[in-house]
Amino acid sequence: MRNIILLVFVVVFSALGLAEAQSVTRSTIDDQTAMEVTVYNANLGLVKDTRKIRITKGKENELQFMDVAAHIMPVTVHVKSLTSPDKFVVLEQNYEYDLMNQQKLLDKYVGKKIKLMEVNQYQDRKNVVDAVLLSNNNGQIYKIGDEIYLGHPGYQVLPRIPENLIAKPTLAWLYASTVDGAQEIQVSYLTNNITWKADYVLVLDKADAKADLSGWVTVDNKSGAIYDRAKLKLVAGEINRVQAPVMRNALEMRKGMMADTLGAAQFQEQGFFEYHLYDLQRPTTIKDNQTKQISLLEANAFGIIKEFLVYGEQGYFTMQYREQNPKQKVNVYVTFKNAQENKLGMPLPAGIIRLYKQDDQGALQFIGEDRIAHTPKNEDVRLRVGEAFDVVVERRQTDFKQISSRMYETAWEIKVRNHKKEDIVVGLIEPVPGSWTMVSNDQAYEQKDALTVRFDPKVPKDGEVTVTYRIRVGI
Repeated sequence: MRNIILLVFVVVFSALGLAEAQSVTRSTIDDQTAMEVTVYNANLGLVKDTRKIRITKGKENELQFMDVAAHIMPVTVHVKSLTSPDKFVVLEQNYEYDLMNQQKLLDKYVGKKIKLMEVNQYQDRKNVVDAVLLSNNNGQIYKIGDEIYLGHPGYQVLPRIPENLIAKPTLAWLYASTVDGAQEIQVSYLTNNITWKADYVLVLDKADAKADLSGWVTVDNKSGAIYDRAKLKLVAGEINRVQAPVMRNALEMRKGMMADTLGAAQFQEQGFFEYHLYDLQRPTTIKDNQTKQISLLEANAFGIIKEFLVYGEQGYFTMQYREQNPKQKVNVYVTFKNAQENKLGMPLPAGIIRLYKQDDQGALQFIGEDRIAHTPKNEDVRLRVGEAFDVVVERRQTDFKQISSRMYETAWEIKVRNHKKEDIVVGLIEPVPGSWTMVSNDQAYEQKDALTVRFDPKVPKDGEVTVTYRIRVGI
């Protein structure tokens, strides 16, 4: 009798041990102790999710890690124990994305019994019938008793959720652990559908000599997950990503600023590899399907340069023009230096700068916008604002000679009229092809580089200036 009791005890103990070895642990966002998100310009995010999870000792236990991003890239997942890294190992990983919806739920019950409940609101009662779901393809077909019903007005009532359907995207691991107890488990992965961009507002003063700049970061999260009180980092730069091969003719997939502010800069910037990293100095929550804006920088009353520029074309110098006096666009540019003396000096992420200026009533009016590339410190930021209304430039070819098959000589007359209330300087940029010689000129010019000549005539208010020159070009 004693031996039988001992045998039963051993069997029960072994059964319990087997159940323990095959235990399933579910972890949700409630277990989270830390969250870090690094967002790239390339519609990509790196998520580091740390949770305190009770791990069971054994060789083949299952851990279901729920509340991950719906657009996770499963091949990028890395999991480790921060508490006992040498005593926890992942044997197998599955990404469960067969998410629950009405179609999938009914698909799982094809050929099985369900209940159909019909509500009679006039008699305040419910009629429930048993039915076998025969098909869920383009509508439901039921067998009720000996009859076949093509659809039914009642609500479908299912006895339970099938085991192989889940409500949220879940990572499932088969793991082995040599210890029991709570461990800090960190899971990192890449996800698509989260990105960020920078936007700026530049407000010019009345004299167009100084400006205020404010910058905002916009984070757009459509990754299918919430990042609660996350440590947010942004990477500015063009990272290389391997594109998956596609079949021919297939559709291609779419492709701290040290400022005088009331508080400390929100982002701390640092160089990172060949990019720049912007680290938000406080936690923030990024909800799914949320667009969040965070202040990046503020800089006030720094110097700017406003220019009127007219660009010629290389083709002007190797052909004879029959139609004369073409009016040319007079472009307006604003330039400033991203340097500490301008209360700037932090690398500026690529983005759109929108320019504003106060009118005579003191109201801000939009005057133009331009896109900047990633701009390192101590480099110029140059913005094309628009075209000048009150400045007119006309170009006329006064002479043309083809000296040889590869040598041309042309003479030009450029008239600049200023209808503004103040004197201005208009830059005339002449891109010259090949080798060249200035034969004659009535205004001083600057050779900007081997193929560019620039004239800067000063034009008085309500006045006109004519620039004439003759040039010989060899191509």
